[in-house]
Amino acid sequence: QVQLVESGGGLVQAGDSLKLSCAASGRTFSSNAMAWFRQAPGKEREFVATIYRGGGSKYYATSVKGRFTISRDNAKNTVYLQMNSLKAEDTAIYYCAASSGDGLRLSRTDYDYWGQGTQVTVSS
Repeated sequence: QVQLVESGGGLVQAGDSLKLSCAASGRTFSSNAMAWFRQAPGKEREFVATIYRGGGSKYYATSVKGRFTISRDNAKNTVYLQMNSLKAEDTAIYYCAASSGDGLRLSRTDYDYWGQGTQVTVSS
């Protein structure tokens, strides 16, 4: 079992930056691929970024590539999402997710554990 707690969301202006954190507890954190998803009002939850368990491989949604950076600190059991050049369309609840395995995983169904989410609002 893995418990995930997100933090770092807030209200910012377009062009600003935010850094989200996701603290994990439970089974060995370093064994899991981790990801961030987001869900805007009236829309389905969508993939944002993922990172392999060793941190060496990362993959991003086209909409955030070049602006967002996912990273992890296995010693701290924490995964991060640095978000730069934020846009109004980035407004959503951001969720941290953990998979039971490793490798490239882009679908919600690839992830077994979810946090409660943190709200990010970008005003234009």
